[in-house]
Amino acid sequence: MKTTTVRLPPINLKVENGIRRFFAKSFGSAKGPLVLKYPRILVKFSGEALGNRSDTISAAILRRIAAQIALLRKAGIEVVIVLGGGNIFRGLAGSKNGIDRVKGDHMGMLATVINSIALQDALESIGVPAVVMTATSMPGFGEHYVCANAMKHISEGLVVIFGGGTGNSYFSTDTAAALRANEIKADVIIKATKVDGIYDSDPKLNSRAKRFARISHRNALRKELKVMDSTAFSLCMDNKKPIIVCNPRRISDLLRIALGDESNCTVVETN
Repeated sequence: MKTTTVRLPPINLKVENGIRRFFAKSFGSAKGPLVLKYPRILVKFSGEALGNRSDTISAAILRRIAAQIALLRKAGIEVVIVLGGGNIFRGLAGSKNGIDRVKGDHMGMLATVINSIALQDALESIGVPAVVMTATSMPGFGEHYVCANAMKHISEGLVVIFGGGTGNSYFSTDTAAALRANEIKADVIIKATKVDGIYDSDPKLNSRAKRFARISHRNALRKELKVMDSTAFSLCMDNKKPIIVCNPRRISDLLRIALGDESNCTVVETN
């Protein structure tokens, strides 16, 4: 297998020293092979996570996400990614403004491909090999998704970015994440959000809102907690796929979760 030198931004020298200390504290030694709780992960980012108030797609945010993924790859973790497209266009919102739902969903799928190509470029710019795979055939923009080909890319060390949702209208990118995670046998879905887990009420509105450290799929459904849409969530529950909801503010946060540190997130699992 061809090896690639990963070039992390200069700030990551300090981060890597912190990671080594974390390894030593958590696993007894900063040397030797790492013990990974989740050796193959799917990370779901919303489209809004890529932008800010001034930019639909922020180059600075892309660099930070790329650095997080680079650390995962340096630790030997296999990474696949699903991106939303809400920073550009959201099909459901378009339908409320008079756009045909099917055509609006197609526009939303194209938005996810734009985001996927942007993240691919950010990863490749620091030496992390990545491939965009699209749910529908889009020659020149990405490789048409075939599960066996995706598995081959993963085994060769590429970060696989799934664009275009499921390729079908009426299905969200959360459902695409649940579907792809099951197809490529990911150990966990990490849903990166703006809050550090799942709460019993909106923490922005209720200062006493309680964060769940762990909760079962069934209880989350019963309590009507907004983890994913019901189709995606049911797919995870039926296939016993754990979901971790977190806010990866620090560059090391995704790596910490993959290593088993679940102290600042919510784990949804089948009891």
